[in-house]
Amino acid sequence: MADAPKRTPLYDLHVELGGKMVDFAGWEMPVQYPLGIMGEHKQCRERAALFDVSHMGQVILKGENVGEKLEALCPQAFAALKEGKARYGFFTNDSGGIMDDLIVSNAGDHFFVVVNASMRHQDIPHMAAHLDGVEVTEIFDRALVAVQGPKAEDVVGALCPAARDLKFMETTVADINGVECRVSRLGYTGEDGYEISIPEDKAVDITRAFLADDNCEPAGLGARDSLRLEAGLCLYGSDIDTQTSPIEASLIWAIQKRRREEGGFPGAERIQREIADGPSRKLVGIRPEGRAPARHGVEVQAADGGTIGEITSGSFGPTAGGPVAMGYVASAHAEPGTRVNLIIRGKAQPAEVVALPFVQQNYKR
Repeated sequence: MADAPKRTPLYDLHVELGGKMVDFAGWEMPVQYPLGIMGEHKQCRERAALFDVSHMGQVILKGENVGEKLEALCPQAFAALKEGKARYGFFTNDSGGIMDDLIVSNAGDHFFVVVNASMRHQDIPHMAAHLDGVEVTEIFDRALVAVQGPKAEDVVGALCPAARDLKFMETTVADINGVECRVSRLGYTGEDGYEISIPEDKAVDITRAFLADDNCEPAGLGARDSLRLEAGLCLYGSDIDTQTSPIEASLIWAIQKRRREEGGFPGAERIQREIADGPSRKLVGIRPEGRAPARHGVEVQAADGGTIGEITSGSFGPTAGGPVAMGYVASAHAEPGTRVNLIIRGKAQPAEVVALPFVQQNYKR
């Protein structure tokens, strides 16, 4: 018998606010609220939206040279990560595939890591087994909320002035309504915003305080997905997985120069080879013509026939004003402007390869 889905500290508040709850990665999470996915998406692009991301795994790493030791598992330069800075990264496997992606922050006397909800059962034992002399502790007594959008600084800054001073991918511990929270300026919508780790018993009070701001509305998983897709951000399990290399996934930007050159991480041989010679396939943006979205698994064919790849994420893009998709195609067909066909319900639908992102990212650098 399957375990019942877990609930975040904000579950009752979601129900009170009219959230439509679904099982997501073993958690009961709101997919949308009465505002609807389109409304919540627009709210995040134009003002501010609040997402519950408490289902993500929050992990503390304590010990000597944590950053250096993490470099044996990830191709990022974590040894050089300064205190108060955060960095996007991923675990790779021996064949150069991506085991999971994560955010790593240098919190001074420890590293703070956030991993995907669906992969925590893998990631935490993986770190515990391979980070010699490092204490790996998953924390269960904190909620995690994301306030995202062009008005996020005003919403969070009104309660936490220190938040205004942070730039993109910076983190600090700060007081919010008398409660010590970890505030990080980052997120997964393409907009400016914050992720805030809050003690569990204060999570509802602080979330209500954010939502009391006229600029802020709750948003669910539906809008989170359409926002990240428009912003060209990969979703683990859809756009990247254990077979996908970071180079195929256009994530070379997340591998710092020193690590590209020196290697010393799982799968380095394949990754360095693909950096030098190019991968056989590439993740690209695809704009279908017409109004029908191309969903995960849709076949991509060359304009003159023949399968060249498949869609990994696709939906209607409210800000883009039409359907948008990401997927892998053979490198020879990856140039923006290339015409392709999508096989949707057995029929060929014309589409075009385009540069990512579909909507400009608006981070505060």
